[in-house]
Formats: sequence, structure tokens, C-alpha cells
Amino acid sequence: MNPVSATINHIALYVHDLNRSVKFYEEVLQLRQIPEPFKDGWHFWFSMGGRSQLHLIEGAPKEIPQEKNTHICFSVASLEEFMANLDALDIPYGNFAGELKTPNLRSDGIRQIFFQDPDGYWLEVNDDHV
Repeated sequence: MNPVSATINHIALYVHDLNRSVKFYEEVLQLRQIPEPFKDGWHFWFSMGGRSQLHLIEGAPKEIPQEKNTHICFSVASLEEFMANLDALDIPYGNFAGELKTPNLRSDGIRQIFFQDPDGYWLEVNDDHV
């Protein structure tokens, strides 16, 4: 590895209700909990694959305005199965333009959808699983 080339370690999201957000990321993205060192009830850590982590930190105001261009992206093997899970959980999703239940098709053939977590953070899920 190039000594000056950065790799992602973690993403930290400031959330209003930690329990609600933990449930969302466990049920919707099926992330796996990993140990967190603070053990103060305000933090929760997930593995995002490889060495990447998602840290949830409680204490945010109830509403934080979010812009769709700022988002976290995850890839799945089957976008259809993922969308079916969102439907079962009654979570609205759609393409970037906001058309519900309609994926985008990028110019490289990757399909993607967008939806929001309980704090309004935008998430993208695509089928770029290569």
C-alpha cells in the first residue's frame, strides 16, 4: 500500500435515537455489530465489510437537514431482494429524481436506489458487486 494513500476506516453518524438507528441498520442493511470501546450507551459500532466500520453516536437534534448528493453507498448481490426487504419493512425508496420504487441505471450499467435512515441521512444501495 502506498504510505500516503488513504483508505476508509469508519464513517460516524450523529443520530437522535441510538436504539432506533441501531435497529434500522441491523434490519435494513443487516450490518453486524462489532465491539466498541466506550461502553457508555451513546455509541454503537458496525462492520461494513473488510476493515470499514460505521459508528453511530447518540445526541443529535431531532431533525438534521440532509442533501441527497451527500450519501453513504452500499452494494448488494441482488437489488431485487434488497428492494423486497425495504418493501416488507415499509421503507420508501426510489431513484435520484425521487420516483418511488424505481432504480436509476447509471451509464456503466449499475442500478442504484436511494432512501433515508431514521435521521434523514441519505443511503444509496446499488448492485455493483463485482
